Amino acid sequence: MTKIDIAKMKQQVCLDIDSRSADLISISHEIHAHPELNFDEKFAHEILTQYIADSKLKVDRGAFELETAFDVSVRGGKGPTVAVLCEYDALPGIGHACGHNIIAAAGLGAGVALSAVAELCGGNLRLMGTPAEEGGGGKVEMARKGAFKNIDAAMMIHPSDRDLARMNAIAIQQLFVRFEGLAAHAAVSPDKGKNALDAAVLGYMNVAAMRQHIRPTERVHGIFTKAGEKPNIVPREAEMDWYVRSDTIESLQPLKARIAKCLEAGAMAADCTISFDWQKNTYADLVDNLPLLTSYVQNSAQLGRDLTTDLLPGTGGGSTDMGNLSYLVPSIHPMLQVAPHGVSLHSQQFAEFTASKDADKAVLDGAKIMAMTAIDMWLSETLNSEVQKAFGNGAVPEGVL
Repeated sequence: MTKIDIAKMKQQVCLDIDSRSADLISISHEIHAHPELNFDEKFAHEILTQYIADSKLKVDRGAFELETAFDVSVRGGKGPTVAVLCEYDALPGIGHACGHNIIAAAGLGAGVALSAVAELCGGNLRLMGTPAEEGGGGKVEMARKGAFKNIDAAMMIHPSDRDLARMNAIAIQQLFVRFEGLAAHAAVSPDKGKNALDAAVLGYMNVAAMRQHIRPTERVHGIFTKAGEKPNIVPREAEMDWYVRSDTIESLQPLKARIAKCLEAGAMAADCTISFDWQKNTYADLVDNLPLLTSYVQNSAQLGRDLTTDLLPGTGGGSTDMGNLSYLVPSIHPMLQVAPHGVSLHSQQFAEFTASKDADKAVLDGAKIMAMTAIDMWLSETLNSEVQKAFGNGAVPEGVL
């Protein structure tokens, strides 16, 4: 078999992506202009899958029993299978303030370019659309249906306010809490009421007091979603929405128990009842595969984006369902700068930068770097071996699925 020139193969996919630059940037802007929430990303799903079909690739729309998921499989030989992932959901009220339009377009560019060289490289490709990252856990739902079996490496990029090889993503579980009391006239007969809002407020204060006694890397934040009907009615119902985060999915469990005790104490003090609804799709912490990440960093440097594989202090503690996937498949989730340093993700200001010239550059650079990294996986037996060795036995902690 003729030895393949890796450098020339990388140059070929980069040129392919450049030839599609107008299309990819247009798709990014179109998705940005049509923000859609969890599992309702119909516009994004249509524009992405149509482009894939127009590129002469077979695409499974509504894959894995999820209406807005998609899956493309390209068989090129006996080499490793590399998955490139797209996200495309937005946030309520502030649209693409997390820049998933960039993720989608970059993944699309990488996947389509790689499909043209998979057979030459003897590798296999999966280009996958994964809906509902912003709290819905689309990747978790897909994983339960076997979407990521027999994949040797998975990757995606994410926009940020700086170039980072690694995202400091921690575990999270969402909690809905309901307090039930007893309505009464707040002026005439308050003694006959049981104040569910008081129960919720006391529970909130208990959690606030507890925050100084949790690890600096842990995060707990909540809002009131129901707090009564009128001031002269003792609130009979109150509801809250909490996010509970910890370093790992394993350390998350004892923190959840502490939060529950704080909220129960508020209910007890106000003589109300409480019910907990822990959402099923817990997000695990992100475990980067360092050999795969090193390949990405080296390819990124060729485009002038110099990164380090070290986790930088103060880079935040967000969460992603890519963390769950990282326990199932060797994975990476690097960040590309699209906004000035200090502009926060999930802000209106960041949303404005996700359709900027820097965002457009990130679409093309992200597509190229992922494509080059996939080629390294396909053509370097050494890298493939190191990636699998670093992944270890693939032990899956409780709560990942």
